[in-house]
Amino acid sequence: MNENDLRDCFAMFAMMGAVMMNKEPYDDMAVAELSYNLADAMLVARRPQEEAGITAIRKRKTNEKKI
Repeated sequence: MNENDLRDCFAMFAMMGAVMMNKEPYDDMAVAELSYNLADAMLVARRPQEEAGITAIRKRKTNEKKI
C-alpha cells in the first residue's frame, strides 16, 4: 500500500466518522475536504519524529563479551 492509498483509507474513515456524528444535512464537498485534511494530518502524525534531549542519546556499542 503506497502513501496515496493510505491517505484515501484515512480519509474514508474520517468521512465515515464525520457523517455518522452529524445528524443534520451536510455539504458533501465540505465533508470531503475535511476528511482529506484529517487524512493529511494523520500521515504527518505517523512520520518518525526527531528525538531531542536525553532520549536522543544513543547507547554506545561495545566490543566487550559478556560472561
